[in-house]
Amino acid sequence: MSRERTLMLRLATGLTGCAGILTAAAGVAGTVISEVLYDAAGTDAGAVFVELYGAPGTLLDSFLLEGVNGSTGSVYLTVPLAGSIPADGVFVIADDGGGGSTLVGNADLVADVDFQNGPDSIVLRDGSTVLDAVGYGDFTSAVFAGEGDAAVAAPAGSSIARPDPLLDSDNNLADFLVLELPTPGAVPVSAVPVPAPLGLLFSGLAGLGVVARRKRRAAD
Repeated sequence: MSRERTLMLRLATGLTGCAGILTAAAGVAGTVISEVLYDAAGTDAGAVFVELYGAPGTLLDSFLLEGVNGSTGSVYLTVPLAGSIPADGVFVIADDGGGGSTLVGNADLVADVDFQNGPDSIVLRDGSTVLDAVGYGDFTSAVFAGEGDAAVAAPAGSSIARPDPLLDSDNNLADFLVLELPTPGAVPVSAVPVPAPLGLLFSGLAGLGVVARRKRRAAD
């Protein structure tokens, strides 16, 4: 085996191991809360929403959303879900503005999801199993029921959203950012099956291969 092939094999083996570590560290998400608009610019009725992201076809009949009061830690709102996640992986629960109507586009389910402005948390459950949770706001003197550190509070009319719903680090502050313009029902551009660091590792591997070939030509 040539020195070049030996070097490439060693690099590939090492980088594949690193890729596994990176993927495990990032955390491949299941069904998660991907976006929340909890405070509309005007009245909240019919204008706020919670968006889920998950595997297409996932049945949601046993799922529910809970609103956890930051002041007391008690559940103040329970929302049973129904239906299944569509082909694009995005399921929007839009607030009921009255009589089953809503102002939210791309709604898959209309229900009372007028969650409080915070600091509060929203928990996604499948029966008694917690699948995901997000807390938003300043929990210095409040009860936190999210994951890791709380997401930054969004101003009225803006939402908190995952830039990549395929990854879940179990830290709301790292996983969520504020969107000035909410995007209910939109698939994030960054929702790709391979984490960016992994792509960079393999790009680096290809680059090292080019360097090795150039050095071999120079030696010849």
